[in-house]
Amino acid sequence: MEIVLVRPEIPHNTGCAARLAAATGTRLHLVKPLGFKLEDRYLKRAGLDYWPMVDLVVHEDLDAALEALAAGSDRPLAERLRLFSARGGGSLFETDFAPDDLLLFGTESAGLPTELLEAHPDQRVYVPVRAGVRSLNLANAVALGLYTAMVRAGVPLPDNDGGYEAHPEASRDLFAADVAKRAPTTPNR
Repeated sequence: MEIVLVRPEIPHNTGCAARLAAATGTRLHLVKPLGFKLEDRYLKRAGLDYWPMVDLVVHEDLDAALEALAAGSDRPLAERLRLFSARGGGSLFETDFAPDDLLLFGTESAGLPTELLEAHPDQRVYVPVRAGVRSLNLANAVALGLYTAMVRAGVPLPDNDGGYEAHPEASRDLFAADVAKRAPTTPNR
C-alpha cells in the first residue's frame, strides 16, 4: 500500500503525511507541481525528526507517477487505484482494499483531477461527513484513509507497545529534499 499526494499545496499537510508514512512504513509519493519547496521549514517541522524514516518519491507529473506506479504490482494499475474524493464513490468504511493498493489524494483546493476521477469512477472513495461540511483536512483524510485501508486489506499494523526509542538517524537535521528520491523518467516521455 502506498500514499500518493497529487499536487499538494500546503506544506504542513504533506509533512503530516510524511510522518504518517514513517510511522507505518508506507512509501509516500508526491506529484508535482508542489505548492511549496522540499526545503520548506514548515514541511520539515510537520515531519519532525522522522525524515530519515520516510520513503519519499517525487514525480514530475501525474502521467509519470502513474507510469511508475503501474510497475509496482502484477495487478493492473486501474484495479489498484483508490481515488479519495469528497464528491462521490464508495464509503471508506465499505470499500474493499488490497495490500498493493495506491491511495491517491488531491490538492487541498481542488481535489484530484476531474479527468482521473472520470476515467476511474468505480475507484472513488469518500470519507462520510455531515451535511454542510465540504471535506476533511488533507492530513486527516490521509491518516484515516491509510489506517482504515490497511486494516480492511489485512496489512499488519506496526508492532508497537506504546514505547518509544528514537530512530538512530533522528538527530540528523534533514529536510524532505534530503531524503527524496526522484522517480526515474522514461526515455519516450
